[in-house]
Amino acid sequence: MQVWRVHQNGEPGEVMRLEETPAPTPGDGQLLLKVRAANINFPDALLCRGEYQVRPPLPFTPGVEICGETEDGRRVIANPALPYGGFAEYALADEAAVLPAPDALDDAEAAALHIGYQTGWFGLHRRAQLQAGETLLVHAAAGGVGSAAVQLGKAAGAKVIGVVGGADKVRVAEELGCDTVIDRRQDDIVSVVKEVTGGRGADVVYDPVGGDAYAKSTKCVAFEGRILVVGFASGAIPTPGLNHALVKNYSIVGLHWGLYNTKDPRAVRHCHDTLTELAAKGAIKPLISERVALKDAAAAVQRVADGITTGRVAVVPEGATA
Repeated sequence: MQVWRVHQNGEPGEVMRLEETPAPTPGDGQLLLKVRAANINFPDALLCRGEYQVRPPLPFTPGVEICGETEDGRRVIANPALPYGGFAEYALADEAAVLPAPDALDDAEAAALHIGYQTGWFGLHRRAQLQAGETLLVHAAAGGVGSAAVQLGKAAGAKVIGVVGGADKVRVAEELGCDTVIDRRQDDIVSVVKEVTGGRGADVVYDPVGGDAYAKSTKCVAFEGRILVVGFASGAIPTPGLNHALVKNYSIVGLHWGLYNTKDPRAVRHCHDTLTELAAKGAIKPLISERVALKDAAAAVQRVADGITTGRVAVVPEGATA
């Protein structure tokens, strides 16, 4: 089979190599899945760089989110079991964690439903307790993780303010349904948030960026607001001023979605069922901005790593439908 493998850590476009290898052999409790579509996530870039919290042995295949087909013909979504990731014609997955692909979504959309939307749902509903009528501020609103949070926020009845970088991403955020879009390259985030909320600020902040985005969030979070720490795509991990959180009476809430797979797997399945229902109603639909052939996966992962993509980029092996 054709498979991308990383033999040494570095930038994805430099260290990912397209090779021919035998299909992997499933271990106990694992399934061999034919990859129908693989979604590119920022963690794939971190895996290549050796900067992710999980460090599979070299060589490994990145690709942490797929829509695949079981040997008995079932269409499923899964997080592949590394080192046999999804940027290949076949991948391995733990049978217990495989979920049915929603009928309302095509292969590329289904592949993109899992990590970003599960993270958004657990973050907004389980951790931040977002309520209808509240204001949700989403950083990187045109990206894969941010676009999921925007759609989930709207589905929950929240007023959504999206922060993006650049005019092209402004258009994407508007099409996603943001009530207000802030171009961080042109606008002052803090002043705009305060203006559109009548001085109150954002009740919930969804922050997959860190760095300056987090710093700005602390200046425009509402009384009893919740800043949801989802990731650090900027590369800068902020150091919260707990005295500031005390004085302004807001919460700093962390989210590591992967822990739910081991701590509360039933909640993951419940979340998937909820997301499937929302997809069937048309309330959510992963934004697939680009579908690339398997041979172009390394360049696509590099674009995601560089932050120049919108929505999700899906890798579709030859012969698969997406």
